[in-house]
Amino acid sequence: MTDVTPLVVALKTVTLVLGGLITFFAFKAYRRTGARPLRALAFGFGAVTLGSMVAGVLDRIVLTGGDYALVAESALTAVGFGVILYSLYVD
Repeated sequence: MTDVTPLVVALKTVTLVLGGLITFFAFKAYRRTGARPLRALAFGFGAVTLGSMVAGVLDRIVLTGGDYALVAESALTAVGFGVILYSLYVD
């Protein structure tokens, strides 16, 4: 079996950087405009990004097993996408 740890770490790092930048710029736009949907958008992308990071930490550092990492990532991703969807429809 091939060890994919370096690939997983690299992909999680890219996800963290890109998600962090999207979250930062969405929050920066909220601060500039005061538009509540942009605040929700920033929170949603932050939750999705946090889910990826938490899953990586649980899987590679805490070594709790893939099941807990998958549950944590899936839960935070679902919450994040729900908030993103909300941000697209709120006035």
